[in-house]
Amino acid sequence: MPGGIMHVEARDIAAPAAVVWRLLIDTREWPHWGPSVRAVDSPQRLIGPGLRGRVQTAAGLWLAFEITGWEPDRAWAWRVGGVPATGHRVDALGPERCRVSFLIPGWAPFYRPVCRAALRRISDRATHPPPG
Repeated sequence: MPGGIMHVEARDIAAPAAVVWRLLIDTREWPHWGPSVRAVDSPQRLIGPGLRGRVQTAAGLWLAFEITGWEPDRAWAWRVGGVPATGHRVDALGPERCRVSFLIPGWAPFYRPVCRAALRRISDRATHPPPG
């Protein structure tokens, strides 16, 4: 996953790791839990190694992304606009509990509050899925 100095934001969630992992890799979910993501244009709904697409920021700007790190069912990282961005990790803490971590590049400590908000939203979606 991302190298170098990193900041970490993490949260324990009362849901199976597989449920949270699915939220993290489903591009249709990103706008629901990611405060900085308005929309996603991707050739696949579920991301995987090397996938490329575009993400629309909250400010309306479209930026290219590429999945650059991949550990199946556990972690992924990406570049956005050609710049290394957050890493995403899920660790099972038991059958119905996991820890989700965002690895934030050292140059972006200002992004920590955004990641905290995303973790709250992921927890809400994992523990109270929307109907349908």
